[in-house]
Amino acid sequence: MTSLLIKLFIKNSERTSDGSVREKYGTLAGFVGIFLNLLLFGVKLTAGIISSSISIIADAFNNLSDMGSSVVTMFGFKLANKPADPDHPYGHGRFEYISAFIVSGFILVMGFELLKSSVEKIITPTDLDFGTVSIVILALSVALKLWMFFFNRKLGKRIESSALIATAKDSLNDAITTFAILVSVIIMNITSLNIDAYVGVIMSLFILWSGFKTGKETLGPLLGEPIDEQTAKTLENEIMAFDGFLGIHDLMAHNYGPGRCFASVHVEVPADTDIVKCHEHIDLCEKLVFERTGIMLTIHMDPVETDNEKLNLAKSVIAEKIKVIHPDLTIHDFRMTPKSDERTNLIFDVVLPIGLDKEKQDIKRQIEDIAVSIDPTYRCVITFDYNFVGK
Repeated sequence: MTSLLIKLFIKNSERTSDGSVREKYGTLAGFVGIFLNLLLFGVKLTAGIISSSISIIADAFNNLSDMGSSVVTMFGFKLANKPADPDHPYGHGRFEYISAFIVSGFILVMGFELLKSSVEKIITPTDLDFGTVSIVILALSVALKLWMFFFNRKLGKRIESSALIATAKDSLNDAITTFAILVSVIIMNITSLNIDAYVGVIMSLFILWSGFKTGKETLGPLLGEPIDEQTAKTLENEIMAFDGFLGIHDLMAHNYGPGRCFASVHVEVPADTDIVKCHEHIDLCEKLVFERTGIMLTIHMDPVETDNEKLNLAKSVIAEKIKVIHPDLTIHDFRMTPKSDERTNLIFDVVLPIGLDKEKQDIKRQIEDIAVSIDPTYRCVITFDYNFVGK
């Protein structure tokens, strides 16, 4: 069914990095969500009123909030597809993340309201009257919500959308909570034990946890996340395929929405390289990276000495021995500047793992001791860097 809907309503559906195609995916998901959640709200509200069940009525309004989430998601995709303008030169792609975050807010509000209503019903319980119609409605609701979960998840995975993945999780939560209500109804019909409000409490706690988890996941891209290790490796392989490039460091990336990633990196080249030829390689590399990955890469050229034996020895010894201080420490931009017979400056950057800021001075002192052990005239001029690649 999902594949059929995609085929009917989304032209060029395979071009998932295209903003207009992504908008169509979001619109399809939005319209399906609005229609089905409105239908579920109506039938569940009717069943809840007939049976006087707080959990069924709460579940009905949960579907109404899901309809609002579908509207938010749909407009989020539409706004994300707006072209760049003078005030937003990187485009509006982060509206997808914003809409996902708003959906998580809806989930939290619904969970809190359900918890409040359930506690009130525990304090002042009411008689319930469940019939066959209520049970059938709940069973069909579970099946329909499970289908919506798979539908939204398939769309979300196809276009790598956090908003649709969040919507899919919300649908799965609904299926689980409705199933819990169905089980409680069956138990109450068999034993006459009124556990409706207690089931509501359990459901509300589950919904609150889900909303918190979804919000945390969608907040990450808005605050700024590191480039993932696999993408970093892909970029390194693309860059190092060029002759004359010796290594890379200081890789940083900024995500402004799906398909809108900007990155910068320092590339080490021999100090005696032909600068015009090197610049041509850099231009070509940036172009090929964009064509193959969609990442707009900016390369900074770092000339390094390759035929200075004294420098190479000092660099290799320091690079090896700092691993004893911390296994994740690395160095780059290593230069040697003799000042006099009694002083030679070793100028380099040290990549400091996140969380070691307080140990910075101690690490610096230990590195200086390593340098002096190589040659008493060595003095370190260290700049601390950070690794912006995720694990």
